[in-house]
Amino acid sequence: TAGPIKLLDGLLRGPFLVMNGDILTKLDFRVLYDFGAAQDAMLTVGTKIITTPFRFGNVIVDETNAIVHVDEKPDFKLEILAGIYCMQPAILDFIPPDTYFGIDMLIKNLLAQQKRIARFLIEDYWLDIGQVEDYSQARSLYEQNFA
Repeated sequence: TAGPIKLLDGLLRGPFLVMNGDILTKLDFRVLYDFGAAQDAMLTVGTKIITTPFRFGNVIVDETNAIVHVDEKPDFKLEILAGIYCMQPAILDFIPPDTYFGIDMLIKNLLAQQKRIARFLIEDYWLDIGQVEDYSQARSLYEQNFA
């Protein structure tokens, strides 16, 4: 959540990184930091493109209800929040004190106020290990990716 970040109010003089605790990555944090620090934005969001297989065929129909195409078990590609952020100290003005306030709420608040949010596409190894099956996968892949 973003709420605890508010406790840093008045203590920061430059850009800082925030990361979810359940992320396993080979990201070069210096590259993200330098990129985020150079942006004209209070927030730079690390994103990752995830490909998710779909178990069923996708049917495309026309206006007459005739099937015109079948895309058998397509992959969905989504760009997701990767749980890694570079923030400027001014962002603390947008986080309310003493309350639950998620990063998603912070992003929506900034967008509603037409504040620019920069995007940093992570192309390095990245895995969310917050679910048991993801953690198990991380344990088996750790040696090949981090040894």
